[in-house]
Amino acid sequence: MPLHPEYDVAVIGAGPAGLVAATQAARAGARVLLVEKSGIIGGTTVLNGVNFPGLFHAWGRQVIAGIGWELVTSVVDEDGGTLPDFSNFKNKPHHRLQILVNAATYAMLADRMVIQSGAEVLLHTMPAAVSFDGEAEAWTLTLCTKEGLESLVAKVLIDCTGDANIVGLAGLGRHRNEHLQPGTLVVEATGYDLAALDYDALEAAFLREVAEGEMLRSDFHAARNPVRIFLHARGNNAMHVPGIDAASSAGKTRAELQAREVLMRIQRFMRRQPGLAGFRISHFAAECGIRETYTIDGETCITARDYTSGRVWADSLCHSFYPIDIHSHDGVGIDIRPLIEGVFPTIPLGAMLPRTSRNLIVAGRCACGDQAASSAFRVQASCMAMGQVAGAAASLAAGHGTELREAPVADIRRLLALHGAIVPAVAGNLQAGSCNSTMPKDPAPTLAST
Repeated sequence: MPLHPEYDVAVIGAGPAGLVAATQAARAGARVLLVEKSGIIGGTTVLNGVNFPGLFHAWGRQVIAGIGWELVTSVVDEDGGTLPDFSNFKNKPHHRLQILVNAATYAMLADRMVIQSGAEVLLHTMPAAVSFDGEAEAWTLTLCTKEGLESLVAKVLIDCTGDANIVGLAGLGRHRNEHLQPGTLVVEATGYDLAALDYDALEAAFLREVAEGEMLRSDFHAARNPVRIFLHARGNNAMHVPGIDAASSAGKTRAELQAREVLMRIQRFMRRQPGLAGFRISHFAAECGIRETYTIDGETCITARDYTSGRVWADSLCHSFYPIDIHSHDGVGIDIRPLIEGVFPTIPLGAMLPRTSRNLIVAGRCACGDQAASSAFRVQASCMAMGQVAGAAASLAAGHGTELREAPVADIRRLLALHGAIVPAVAGNLQAGSCNSTMPKDPAPTLAST
């Protein structure tokens, strides 16, 4: 399908935030283009093997719904699976309330959802340049396709790259922490019997090989019993790739090569140990998972105190829920700080709007927040919620020919609610702003009943 010369909304990045943003904007009537660097929609869920999105519930209550929830539950229904018992959260680690999805089914249904919304999709394509025409109040977006460079005009851009790439190309402010969290290559390990292993001997062998330079202490992420935890998890996300900065193509290349080098060390180490001669990696993710690169210089910065107190801003448009989850930059250990029961964090629109920008909004892990807060709201369900906010705000701004900041918050709230999202209650401000927007009478058909 050839590119149209003009779009209402262009979404860059088809991960959890981007696929939801594109679907929301298109269902609201905007002409939408979704651009993705890889060959598949789904981002970290499919490319990085993190096929357990969460968290949609807090303290037994659903706090994130809408389009992302529709997709996840449709995958579970398609495969005849069951959802966790979200009411049973007492004395249960947060990861037990994530929802395991089949990555293949997820990718197929994500394709269908986006296409049925009316959005156009362009895969194997990356942004090359952006420029804003103040007179026309529109963006020129230059894309690098397999055929070369192509340009189009969009009224609103949504940056869902995870690295704030569009914000960087536009010359707007971004922040990078001094010490970045390590990446992880998600793997599946097989070929051994857990009951037949001497774990004390394995831990001692690992430390010995670390001392001899054969292994790095960071190869297994756990601070205690690292080999045992890796083996019991069958690999999964129990390894670390520290010292990487994946914001650039060169940095991402280093991350990928380094991740597979770590995996080679692990495989060879295991096969040298008694009871593990048959150890093998039966599956590994196509890409190394990246926890952080840049965050934007936004109009609002979410701090750890904001997040852990459940602060609600006047422009809070979605919830987030996950503990603060900082993986040590040296690759050894994780700082997990559970929330206090009854706290429901929120994300304000201002954290998604780059300072001094025009008709540019960001959704996903690079929203504006300090490292601790970002380590919590970077997860998939929260990114989906932000994506739906971005899609709703962008469709309203494009439809009325206004700047994003001029779209009344009350109108965005109503559009989100119409499409199934859960919007935080803002005391005394539930009906703030004007109500002159033309809303669709009914949301688009869903993939499955939720």
